[in-house]
Amino acid sequence: MAQDAPFLALDEAAIAGAVLRHSPYDFAFVDQAICSDHRDTVLRDLPEIPYRGSYAVSGLHYGPAFSAVVQDLLSQRFRRLVEKKFDIDLRKYPPCITMMGNTTGHYNEGYAHPDSGHKIISVLVGFSAEWPYEKGRLRVLRSNNRDDCAFEFAPELGKMLMFRVCKHSWHGFLPQKGKRMSLQLCYVDSQWYARRESVRHRFSAFAKAMPGIRQIIDWAPRSLGNKR
Repeated sequence: MAQDAPFLALDEAAIAGAVLRHSPYDFAFVDQAICSDHRDTVLRDLPEIPYRGSYAVSGLHYGPAFSAVVQDLLSQRFRRLVEKKFDIDLRKYPPCITMMGNTTGHYNEGYAHPDSGHKIISVLVGFSAEWPYEKGRLRVLRSNNRDDCAFEFAPELGKMLMFRVCKHSWHGFLPQKGKRMSLQLCYVDSQWYARRESVRHRFSAFAKAMPGIRQIIDWAPRSLGNKR
């Protein structure tokens, strides 16, 4: 995408207008970051994700409307919006993008974590057509207690959370089984880390396709992820 080309699907005004909040850490929420006239086609073109966990977007198959959203998120235009929001220069930080499609409701899903120290800014976007459950909503947390909630929102199409990663940028959700579609874009500290994450998620996707290994992964303690 050319540097100054307009967005294909994102609502630039809504993203630019989101208020940066500073408690319990720097974050901004956009109630609808995808233009309304693109919603139906984006939902139609979502990738099919059969199992729980995160997948490298580059390894998924999806249609052109979802591709347009991904292209917008990876563009310099979007990066500049994030830079202005958080007063930060992200030009030296490559993007890393993954997608979640399902949750099983197991106790070890949605554990509270602050994100890896390799991440500079994280952007989360919901893609579920609806989320009628009280649990499973993403929570901005004051601590590593998932009940210590400062803000929460359903992982529904177009809802976006951006936050500055720090030692106390705790977030998570209460376990809930469902088709929980969400995308995570992170600006990370090196190409090495971005490549490592892509390889890791691709290997995980391969392993989850094998029933015996998938069961082990499902019940593994997810809190180990804090050490990545």
